[in-house]
Amino acid sequence: MSEFSLAGKAAVVAGAGDGISRAIAQAFAAAGARVACLDIDGAKAAATAASLAGGRGLAVACDVTDEGATRAAVEQAVAAFGGLQVLVNGAAAADPTATVVECSLADWEKVFAVNVRGPFLLSKAAVPVMARGGGGSIIHIASQMGRVGAPGRAVYCATKGALIQLAKVMAIDHAAEGIRVNTLSPGAVETGRMLMRFDTMAAARAALGPKHVLGRLGLPEEIAAAAVFLASDASSFMTGADLLVDGGYAAV
Repeated sequence: MSEFSLAGKAAVVAGAGDGISRAIAQAFAAAGARVACLDIDGAKAAATAASLAGGRGLAVACDVTDEGATRAAVEQAVAAFGGLQVLVNGAAAADPTATVVECSLADWEKVFAVNVRGPFLLSKAAVPVMARGGGGSIIHIASQMGRVGAPGRAVYCATKGALIQLAKVMAIDHAAEGIRVNTLSPGAVETGRMLMRFDTMAAARAALGPKHVLGRLGLPEEIAAAAVFLASDASSFMTGADLLVDGGYAAV
């Protein structure tokens, strides 16, 4: 069996209704995992679960900012799969283009609630289960913007930097329990989130492609392949790290 195989593993993927997290759920299932697809939109969660290879999906409607909901989601996955070996924290809020002066407190708190409180709550629920089962892999979806700044992206950059630091501390705290914790940091990727700031994907490609050394945006499937690596035994000596898959954005 390939060391990149996820056969026999059960995963929870938050934000799986679309974009990068949907691609991750699909890649996990293709690699042999059973996947609980979490999304605040239950219909989207169900659509992703239904798309998974081999009928390996479970749809769970979940607001990651709610402690009871996150605990229940993990319990539902464990009840369905018998355990939990992988958690991907990929839910993300729509963030405003704003400086700290321009950003409202409500927007600031909403983005932090989804981007940081969500991973905290799901990890809080998942870590004891993973520890009892002999370990696992937790992946926080961060961003190259956790390392570099961008005008008007104060709250987004702050949350992604927080995830990178959170992963380091969690890696230290839970290594003895066999739990690895890393961040996965994409560059700009061709998902619906691009259309929050650009009228068309073509406009996003024209504006952001040149900022990457490779001269283009990434594809969700390219990020998902990196997530399979982090979830699998192929990355067994990797923890507390930030895996950049950003087309060279942060290199210049």
